[in-house]
Amino acid sequence: MVKIDAQHEYLGEEEKRLKEDREKTKYWKKWGPYVAERQWATVREDYSGDGDAWSHFPHEHARSRTFRWGEDGIAGVSDTHGLQNIAFAFWNGEDDFLKERLFGLSNPQGNHGESIKEAHFHVDNVPTHSYMKLLYKYPQAKFPYEDLVAENGRRGKDDREYQILDTGVFDDDKYWDIVIETAKEADDPEELLFRVTAWNRGPNPAPLHIIPHVWFRNTWAWGHESADKKPSISKVDDNVAQSKHYKLGDRYFQLSPSPGVGPSGQDVQPELLFTDNDTNYEALYGGKNVQPYVKDAFHRHIVDKEKKAVNPKNTGTKTAAWFAFDEGGGVAPGECAVVRFKFSKHYETYLDEEEFDEIIDKRKDEADEFYYRISPLPMAEDLRNIQRQAFAGMMWTKQFYHFIWDQWANGDPNQPPPPPERKAIRNTQWKHMHLDDILSMPDSWEYPFFAAWDSAFHCIPLAMIDPDFAKKQLDLFTREWYMHPNGQLPAYEWNFGDVNPPVHAWATFRTFKIERKLYGREDLDFLEKVFHKLLLNFTWWVNRKDFDGKNVFEGGFLGLDNIGLFNRSEPLPTGGVLEQADSTGWMAFYCLCMLNISLELAKHRRIYEDIASKFFEHFILISDAMTYKSGATDEKSLWNEEDGFYYDAISWGGPWTQQLPIRSLVGLIPLYATLTLEPELLNKLPSFKKRVQWFIENRSDVAERNMASISKRGNHDRILLSLVSKDRLEKILKRMLDEDEFFSDHGIRSLSKYHEKNPVAMDVNGQEFKVSYISGDSDSGLFGGNSNWRGPIWLCVNFLLVESLQRFYMFYGPNLKVECPTGSGDFMHLGHVSEEIQHRLQHLMARGDDGRRAINDGDDRLDFDPHWKDNLWFYEFFDGDSGRGLGATHQCGWTGLMARMIHDTGQLTSLNSISCRLPQTPRTPSTGMDHYFDDVFTRNVGRPKGEGRPKIRRSSTTRSIGARSDFDDDDEDVQSRVNSVGPDTAEREKERKEADEATANYVSEQLSRVRSHQSVDHVNEDEFEAQLDGQ
Repeated sequence: MVKIDAQHEYLGEEEKRLKEDREKTKYWKKWGPYVAERQWATVREDYSGDGDAWSHFPHEHARSRTFRWGEDGIAGVSDTHGLQNIAFAFWNGEDDFLKERLFGLSNPQGNHGESIKEAHFHVDNVPTHSYMKLLYKYPQAKFPYEDLVAENGRRGKDDREYQILDTGVFDDDKYWDIVIETAKEADDPEELLFRVTAWNRGPNPAPLHIIPHVWFRNTWAWGHESADKKPSISKVDDNVAQSKHYKLGDRYFQLSPSPGVGPSGQDVQPELLFTDNDTNYEALYGGKNVQPYVKDAFHRHIVDKEKKAVNPKNTGTKTAAWFAFDEGGGVAPGECAVVRFKFSKHYETYLDEEEFDEIIDKRKDEADEFYYRISPLPMAEDLRNIQRQAFAGMMWTKQFYHFIWDQWANGDPNQPPPPPERKAIRNTQWKHMHLDDILSMPDSWEYPFFAAWDSAFHCIPLAMIDPDFAKKQLDLFTREWYMHPNGQLPAYEWNFGDVNPPVHAWATFRTFKIERKLYGREDLDFLEKVFHKLLLNFTWWVNRKDFDGKNVFEGGFLGLDNIGLFNRSEPLPTGGVLEQADSTGWMAFYCLCMLNISLELAKHRRIYEDIASKFFEHFILISDAMTYKSGATDEKSLWNEEDGFYYDAISWGGPWTQQLPIRSLVGLIPLYATLTLEPELLNKLPSFKKRVQWFIENRSDVAERNMASISKRGNHDRILLSLVSKDRLEKILKRMLDEDEFFSDHGIRSLSKYHEKNPVAMDVNGQEFKVSYISGDSDSGLFGGNSNWRGPIWLCVNFLLVESLQRFYMFYGPNLKVECPTGSGDFMHLGHVSEEIQHRLQHLMARGDDGRRAINDGDDRLDFDPHWKDNLWFYEFFDGDSGRGLGATHQCGWTGLMARMIHDTGQLTSLNSISCRLPQTPRTPSTGMDHYFDDVFTRNVGRPKGEGRPKIRRSSTTRSIGARSDFDDDDEDVQSRVNSVGPDTAEREKERKEADEATANYVSEQLSRVRSHQSVDHVNEDEFEAQLDGQ
C-alpha cells in the first residue's frame, strides 16, 4: 500500500492483488500484455549470413512465416512464457490483408531509421493487469502501406519523417476508434475478459471486421519437444473453442454474439476459424508446406475468399473468431460495434453480458483508486492524465523475451543449419545467455528488446507502482544467465558487448528507497543481493575500461550514440585512445552509488564499512584523475579552465593529449557524481568515519585540490563528495542555464546551441569529421540514424541532472544562488533550479495556455480534436528548440520518468513547494498555489455507476435471457457474481471510508504546510542518500 500514516493500512483492491502475487498466494501476473508489438526483423529472428535482420525477416513475411523466439500482435496478451497468445486483427474491407500487427518502416526504409507508422495509444493498465485498455485508430480507407514506404524513401536525412497523419488517411474523421479492454475476475487471475468497442468516427456508415485470435507459439517445429507435447485448439460448440497444452492445461475461448448494426437487428454471430501456426513455405519460397493449413490462412479466407485455406475439421494450433459488421453498409456514424469474449478455465454455455460489463467497469474503478492513491495531492487533471498514461505505457511495454544462445547460434535439429559465417557476426562471447523472462522494453514497437541502461531508468517509475517488478528487473541483469562471467552487463541484442552507462547501482538504490518511502517496506535482501553482483561489474569496468590504470576511463559510445566527432565504439581514426569526460564522470557516479549502498547496508552489518571506505577512496582517485593537478609539467586536464567546461580528450600517451572542444552532455555528466554524507550516519559508523577523517588529515592535497571540500561542512553539517568544486559548479551552470546554449524552454539540450553557428570539425587523412547543433532528427546514419544526441532533449539525462542539483542543494542550501536563466537577472538556489528544469520538461507534454502541447508541433488534430487531444505519445527524445516529439513514439521506458517528475513537482508533496507552473505563473509558492487552487480538484474515484461512461450495446440474446423468469438468480449464482465482480461489503466500504478520511487529512496537512511556507526550501532528501532510520 502507499503509506499515508502509521495508523491506516487500507489496501485497495489492486494493492491486495499485488500483495497476493508478492506472497505467491495467487499468481496475478501470470497473464499480461506480454506479446510484442514487433517480432519481425529482430536479431533473435535473424538467421542470415550477413546479420541484416531487417532484410532477413521483413514485415511482408510476418503474416506467413512462423516466429522462432516470440510472437507479436495488437493489444496482445499471453502467459509469462509466451506459450499461448490472444491478440486482435481487423479488416476495413479495403486492405489487401488483415491488420493483425502494427506497421512501420525498417531501418533502411526510413529516412531516420526504423519508425512505426500507426496511431495507437496505451491508455490504461495496472501492475497485475487486472485492467488494461488500448486505443487503436484504424483508417476506413485502404491503409497507406505503399505511400509510407515510397515517400519516406524519397526523403533525405535533412527532411522530416513522413508520418501516418501526413498521408490524409484520417481526414474527415474517416477512421475507427477501436478500444480494447481486458479485465480479470475478482477472485481468479486466470479468468480473462475481453471487450472491443469500435466507434465509427466518420460521416458515413462503414464496414468493419473484428477478428480476435488465440494461438500457441510454435514450440513443436524445432526438434526440442516430443510430438505428443504439441498443443491444440478445437471447436466444442458454436461459440466455444477448447485449447489444450501440456503446461497450461485446458482453456476455453468463449464468445458472445454481438449486437447487430444493420436494418435486420440480428445479432452478429462469430465464425470460428482454425489453422496451424506453421510457415507457408509454398507462398514464401515455392517450397512444400509441412502442414496443409498454415499461418496466413485467415488472411486468405477472409480477404481473398479462399475458403479452403482454413481447416474444415475445426482444429489446429491457431484459431480466430470472425465478427463481420457489414450489414446495411456497416456501422452507422457515431455508433459502435462491440465484441465480447472470455478466456477461461471453465466451460460456460453463454456469457452474461451485464455481469461481463460490470466486471470490466469494476476493474476500471479499482484502477482509478489505485492510481489516485499513488498521487493523492491536488494536481491538474491534464497532469494526472499524463502521469496515468506514462504508467500505462510502462505496463504495456512489458514483454516476454526469449533467447537461448546455443540454439540461436547453432540452429535447431529439425531446421537447416544457419550459415557458418553467422556465428562471427555478433554476440559470439555471450554463450551463457539463456533468457525466458518478462522484461521492461524501451519501446513496444521500435525497441522490442531490452537495453541495459534504459531498463535502469524504467525502474524509477516502476518502483512507484510495482516495486517487486522493478526489483526483479534489476536483479535479472546481474544473474548468471544475463551478466557475462567477466562481470559485464549485456547492452542490447544488436551487440550485447556494447557498453551502456553504469546506472544500475543508482537505479538499485533509488528503487530500494522509493519502496521504503512509498510502501514502508525495506528490502535489504534485494539491496545486498544486487550489490554483491555489482561488485563484479564494477571490477569489470576498472579492469577493462581504464586503459592505463590511471582512473581516466574510456567506455565507448555509452548510450550517447552520435554525440562525438567519432564513433566512440570503434578505434579512433586519429590513433590513440579517447579519454572520456562522461565515462570518467559515470564511473565516479558509480563509485558514489556503491558507496551509498555500502553505507545503507553498514547500518545493519558493520562489515560493509570497509567496502564503503574502498569506494570512498576510489572516488577520490577518480576525482583527482579528472583534473590532473599534481604539478607535473606534462599533465593535461579534461577540465578546460578558459571555457569552464569538461571535454573529451585524445591521448597518444605521455604529454600528447588534445581536447575536443565540444560543449555537450559529455561535459555535464561529471555533475552526476555528487553525494552528501550525513553527520548522524557518520557518527554511527566509526570505522568509516575514521577512514574519512584520515583522508582529511593525511591526504588533503588529493581531497581538496579538485573537488568540493570534505573538510568544510555544509548545510546541516553535511560533507559533500563531488567531482566539481563550487567554482566549477558555477561555471558549468552558467553555460547549462544559458538559453543560447543548453537551456531550452523544454529542458536541457544534449549539445550546446552555440555549435549551431560554431561547429567543431577535424580533418583526418582527408576525411572531415564534424559536429554541429541539430535540434531535431539526426543528419547522419551513425548508430542507425534513428536517434540524435547533437541537440535534442532526452529525459533520462535531464532526470539525473535534476537529482544532482538537488544533492548540491542539500549541501549548499539556499545561500548558493545562480542566475537562471543566465543573463536574466533572476537568481535561484539550486533546489529551485531543479524545479525549474522539471517544470520545463513537463511542459513538453502539458497543455499551455493556448491549449497546445509542445510535443504535437502545432498539429490542430492532436491538440484540439476531442478524440485525439487527451491521448499522448511518449516520444524517445524532443526537439531542442520547439519540443516537438521525435524518434520512437512509445518510449515509455525513460520518457516514463515524466510520471515521477509529476509526482515530485506536479503535485504538492510535503517536501516540494511548487506545483507544475503553467506558463507565466508566478514562482513564489504562495502566489503559485493561489493561482493553481483556483481550479476545482476532485478525485476521480468511485464515480457513480454509469456516470461519465458511454453505454455499450448488448446483444439481443443477452437481453432476452436477462428478461426470462426461469433465469432468476439463485444463491449460488449471486455468490458467483460477487466472486467475479468483487465484493462491496459494508465492512469493505467502512475500511475505504476510513482510508479516504486519512488521505483527506494528509492532503489538508500538506497544503497547510505549503501555505505556511514550511516546505519551500526542501527536496526529497530521504530518497537520495543513506541516512539514519527515521530521518
